[in-house]
Amino acid sequence: MSSSIKIVKKSITGLDTEIVVNAANKQLRHGSGVCGYIFEAAGAAELQKACDKIGFCQTGSAVITPGFNLCKYIIHAVGPVYVDGNHHEPQDLYSCYQKSLDLAKENNCHSIGFPLISAGVFGYPQFPAWKKALQSVNDWIINHPDYDVDVQFAVIDQKIYDLGLTVAGSLGISLK
Repeated sequence: MSSSIKIVKKSITGLDTEIVVNAANKQLRHGSGVCGYIFEAAGAAELQKACDKIGFCQTGSAVITPGFNLCKYIIHAVGPVYVDGNHHEPQDLYSCYQKSLDLAKENNCHSIGFPLISAGVFGYPQFPAWKKALQSVNDWIINHPDYDVDVQFAVIDQKIYDLGLTVAGSLGISLK
């Protein structure tokens, strides 16, 4: 096997990956959007208890909990709330993907599913969100040639899916 990046048109809760990444808030609370779907699919009460034990996660970072009814692990990655792109948002967004992949490797997991972090309720524009997501994941794979990981980006909207394919092509990133 070798590492790969895919964009799939499906709900993140429908992926068959060892890890599902939650687009989390800093307080690690059950939220809306992707976060809400992940909590519900995993078992909201159990997942909230696990998150409460951790308590907090800084923007641009990530923490890991059991996956309960959803998968082996859930990584809670806190992306930035978009202001104008000049408040460290690109760096924080890039970082939360890197930290998530670091946690996957630390836990010996070789498949991970991401949403398009920060592009929902956190308001990050979709084109630059895709650009940072794909650059970060591709850079991580290049910097870890000894570790194989299957990365899947799950999106349910056709326009966001198509935009991801376009951005990957413009960056010269080959998708599997």
